[in-house]
Amino acid sequence: MKVLKTIKLFIGGEFPRSESGRSFPINFHDSEKIYANIAQASRKDLRAAVEAAEVGQKSWGFMTAYNRAQILYRMAEMAEGKRHEFVGLLKDTLGISDKEANKQVDEAIDAFIYYAGFADKFQQMSAAVNPVAGPHHSFTTPDPVGIVALICESHFDFGRLVSNIASVSASGNSLVVVLGPECPAILQPLAEVFATSDLPKGAINLLTGHLKELYPHIGSHMEIRSVSCQNEDTEILYEIKKLGTSNMKRVVPRYENVDSLKAITDFVEFKTVWHPIGT
Repeated sequence: MKVLKTIKLFIGGEFPRSESGRSFPINFHDSEKIYANIAQASRKDLRAAVEAAEVGQKSWGFMTAYNRAQILYRMAEMAEGKRHEFVGLLKDTLGISDKEANKQVDEAIDAFIYYAGFADKFQQMSAAVNPVAGPHHSFTTPDPVGIVALICESHFDFGRLVSNIASVSASGNSLVVVLGPECPAILQPLAEVFATSDLPKGAINLLTGHLKELYPHIGSHMEIRSVSCQNEDTEILYEIKKLGTSNMKRVVPRYENVDSLKAITDFVEFKTVWHPIGT
C-alpha cells in the first residue's frame, strides 16, 4: 500500500506543519484518489513566515549582486536535477502531457537562469547619474523594498510561478509566497530546490492555503512592504489595495509577460544621493 505524502509548509528554511493542524487533499487528475495531503496555512503561519522573511532579508538583501546571481543559477541546477520529480508531479496532478510538463519545467529552469543573469546587471540598466546645476554629483540607485508577498495565479503554470519568485528575489527582497488549492503539490520539491541552493533561511517562504482566508491579513500586515498579486481575481487585487493604504503598500497587478526588467524594478525603491565635488 502506497503511503500518502503530507506536504508541509516552508518557513525559515524549515518544513513545519500548519499550527492549526489543518490540511486539504490534492487528487490525481480526474480521479477521487488522493495524491497528497497539503498543509493549510493559517494567519499565524503567515505571521511566522513574515517574521522569517524579515530575518532572511537581512542576509539576502546585503549579499553582493554577484552572490545572488550565483545562488539563482544554483537553483536552476537543482531544478534540473529534480526534473523527473517535477514532470511526474505535473502529469499526475494536472493531467498534462509529458511534452507539456517538460515544457513547464524548462520554462522554470530558464527563469532561474534569466534572473541570475539580471541580478548583477539591472542596477546599471535602472540607475542613473543625474544632471544638476551646482558643485554636486547626484546619482540614483535601486534598493530592495524588503518583504514582498506573492499571491499566485489560480491557473497554475510552473514557469510563471518561478519567474515571479525569481524576479522579486533577484534584487534582494525576501518573499512570502501563497499557493492556492489549485497548486499541484509543487511546494515540496520547489522548497527542496531553495533549501539546497545556499539561499539564506527565510529569504523565500512558501505557504499553501485558501486565498480568501489569507489575503486580508496580507493586505493589512504592516511589515509586508509590497504585494505581487498575480491572481486573476480582481476583487482580491482591489481589497489588497484598499487594505494596503495603512502602510502605503505597493500592490503590483498581474503581468502579461513576467520575464522583463520591469518585473524586477517594480519591487525596488530608488535612492538618490548628492555628493559635493570641487573645492
